[in-house]
Amino acid sequence: MDEPMKRVAIVTGAANGIGWATAQRLAQDGFCVALLDMLAEAVLARASELGLSHLGLGCDVASEASVAAAVSCVFATLGRVDVLVNNAGIGDQTGPTVQQNLEAFDRVLAVHLRGTFLMSQAVVAGMLKIPMGPSGERVSIVNLGSIASTTGLPTRNAYSAAKAGIVGMTRAMASEWARDGIRVNAVAPGYVRTALITELERKGALDAKGIVHRTPLGRMAEPAEIAEAILFLGSHRASYITGAVLPVDGGWTAFGAPESALRRLEDPVPA
Repeated sequence: MDEPMKRVAIVTGAANGIGWATAQRLAQDGFCVALLDMLAEAVLARASELGLSHLGLGCDVASEASVAAAVSCVFATLGRVDVLVNNAGIGDQTGPTVQQNLEAFDRVLAVHLRGTFLMSQAVVAGMLKIPMGPSGERVSIVNLGSIASTTGLPTRNAYSAAKAGIVGMTRAMASEWARDGIRVNAVAPGYVRTALITELERKGALDAKGIVHRTPLGRMAEPAEIAEAILFLGSHRASYITGAVLPVDGGWTAFGAPESALRRLEDPVPA
């Protein structure tokens, strides 16, 4: 009897943070993972940490040529793609809108929005050449939205526009490709305890205490918690879900009362 075909996943921005946590979780679930990142040496090292069956590739998701080369390599080496996680992203510029730089604005949109488009386009073009299996599914795409997809974050214009655009694109692609056996969903994380957040906190550029208090669950997320949501949407357990945006934000976007309505974290729990 032939062994079942190994499931293959691509994770962009996989060298650190949510991307690395997601690559680890997919590998634990039995996927052969292709890790893509602009930090080529770092992502090669990450792939080596996961084991010999995994692949690390340098890739700039904002570059059509770079995406085409990376995706072609994945298909040539691993044969197919069952899950695509569009996680790659960069930080926004800070400062008042009237002082913001157009080049920096464009770069944020290019990485987040154009990158999600290019990766999805290239992977789906390859998978449409492969007949659907008995499950009726070719590939599941999970995009990274944000609380910025639906709420207003002052001065974060490019990031907010990119994340709102990703939600719109998620719904458009889900509607277009549903009958081709392709599901497209998004997760929308709140603040996540990554190395970047820790560094911003150290520099005084982020009010971590205020964020924690504003979050109903009273803490930031860990990258592994976002990875669990991504794994679910990418898996057959979510086989009837497409075009959805799953908040993974500790209740941030659900909360609409004044912050004073939340019990202070240092206060004792009422009996």
